Amino acid sequence: MENKNYRNNSSQVKECIFNSLHSEKEKPKNENQQNGKDGSTQASSSDPSTSGHNCIQNTRKTSKHDGDSCNEDARKTSKHDGDSCNEDARKTSKCDGDSCNEDARKTTKRDEDSCNEDGSKTAKHMPVGTAHGEERSEVGLSCCQLDELKTLPQCDIKLGKLTFSKSHTVLIDVDSFRCGAIVPQDGRDLWLSSFVKMPCSPLSVSPKPDTQFGTFTFKSHSGPVSRWSLISEQLRAVAKKKAAKAEEVQKAILRYNPRYEREWSFDALPRYVKNDIENLYEKLFPKIAALALMLPDQVKKPIPLLQRHKPASITLSQVQISCLLANAFYCTFPHRNTTSSNAEYHNYPFINFSRLFGNWSERKNQKFKAIMHYFNVMTNEKAKPEGLVTFERRWLSDAEAPDWGKCTNTLHKLHVTSEGRIEGEDAQLLQQVDFAASRVGGGVLDSGLVQEEILFLMNPELIVARLFTEKLDKNECLIITGMQQFSCYSGFSDSFQWVGPYDDHLERDEWRRLKRQILAIDACHFRHPMEQYNMEKVRRELNKAYCGFKGHHGHEEPDIATGKWGCGAFNGDPELKAVIQLMAAAQARRGLAFFTFGDHHLCRRLQQTYHLLVTQKMTVAGQLYRHLEKYCALRNKPNFHEGLFDYLTKTQSQL
Repeated sequence: MENKNYRNNSSQVKECIFNSLHSEKEKPKNENQQNGKDGSTQASSSDPSTSGHNCIQNTRKTSKHDGDSCNEDARKTSKHDGDSCNEDARKTSKCDGDSCNEDARKTTKRDEDSCNEDGSKTAKHMPVGTAHGEERSEVGLSCCQLDELKTLPQCDIKLGKLTFSKSHTVLIDVDSFRCGAIVPQDGRDLWLSSFVKMPCSPLSVSPKPDTQFGTFTFKSHSGPVSRWSLISEQLRAVAKKKAAKAEEVQKAILRYNPRYEREWSFDALPRYVKNDIENLYEKLFPKIAALALMLPDQVKKPIPLLQRHKPASITLSQVQISCLLANAFYCTFPHRNTTSSNAEYHNYPFINFSRLFGNWSERKNQKFKAIMHYFNVMTNEKAKPEGLVTFERRWLSDAEAPDWGKCTNTLHKLHVTSEGRIEGEDAQLLQQVDFAASRVGGGVLDSGLVQEEILFLMNPELIVARLFTEKLDKNECLIITGMQQFSCYSGFSDSFQWVGPYDDHLERDEWRRLKRQILAIDACHFRHPMEQYNMEKVRRELNKAYCGFKGHHGHEEPDIATGKWGCGAFNGDPELKAVIQLMAAAQARRGLAFFTFGDHHLCRRLQQTYHLLVTQKMTVAGQLYRHLEKYCALRNKPNFHEGLFDYLTKTQSQL
């Protein structure tokens, strides 16, 4: 985890090899659907196979089409059909999945789910069910290749000068930014319900703590004192040390959070340190404390809350984010330690890291590695990045919601693959869908560890959204632009492992934001799967997806990387959710890269169904929406269990 290892190299490539298919076949049906003592924070709704596997950067450059499609017969070396590599190639290769090392790629001369780069030149578009070398069928012509979709760097979005407005809060000085410097914007503290209540606010007070002399405790009878003075005293004591013990971190946190002394557990923290072979954590604790102390100097302007039904955005620097997260690490944010129904921030995710420090598990151990690596980079003056990140809350009003029964758009581009991942090297330049919980981040700071939590751990700057983003309503989404990926991982849920550093080389836009964009949309949680075959629920999901997919820059929007949204712990039907996303994307006129995460059957059936809909020139509403109405009506009848794709195929004469 030392900074010298921050760049990917050949040794890291070898360390990042793992078996993606064998370790992620099963989905834990009881994956944390709720996290925390109050049970208010739901885990992400994704399927376990949404683990993006490993993020090897250099090896992907050897092939443009790693995991590019589910066209089985395009592989010249394969001796069998299906979506996996041929057996002989597997014996030669030292890795499975979509993160094979470079030597293995040279030996196998093919990628997981499509032909290799050379093969793709001659058999790039070969369809399912044809021998290699034959002319591509109409089914193969329907779907596009991944490189045919529009990426964020290809979009000519004119941002104009960075400036603030009534709906856009900028926490850096825009005049200095235009001169090439990133400095905090001046402002005054606001202790109001519509703003983040900061730990360094003069209005944040706390009872004066009791005085401890050995085994004797002297009760304090003084009035309240500045809470930041208590925090500063404790953090300065930690920051002065070259290394701090886990017990010293615990003592500091409880000194200004005395009411939680009997509620919070810190049993995991010493175990994290004990497992730290490089002894990095004890050296990092003082650096994180020093970073937290910089808050009054780094964040001077009040941070507004991104509230329900109020479209707004916040732009802040990566350094400011690190300062805020350092305070979250040391649990300094006031009024944020409970989400009970009568709490001030009950509709917001918890932001303080207290739950991560207790109730040790191997999951949390791996999470801690990812978070500590982030702080290792951000406390290194030579390595910390200096860019901006924007968090935008969008709301789809009733007037903007489509009348799905009257929409006339036909389906847009689709790339479908059973290999690869949403955040993978080949798809990361698209807008990536976060299968979010309504409280963004899900159980990232607790025990949750599915698609959303993993995404937040690999890109820890996303965690700061929990500080100011109210629970998403049924017609809202959150879009984050510019966050940096810091880590690689393997596995999923209980098999998740932090693998090592990730060297992010994406270019930046004119606002110095990395050209990476995450779309957080939360799916319905169907406790009983039959609940989803209801047109009210279908319209909710259509509007939710459309809210995220709807562009704000005309045709200059990147296409979207998505998959089995809401089909894991939230019990969504993968076929229904795929059609819903196709319809929303069609209405937004944006293409989809759909990752089925090892589900080869869904991959083939989606490709076939898409071909059917395209060749019939199916409109989103005039035809397809009415077929969904009929299907849902049938699905609720006894003894009708036909899947949506089969239903659409059988009724093709009516399409």
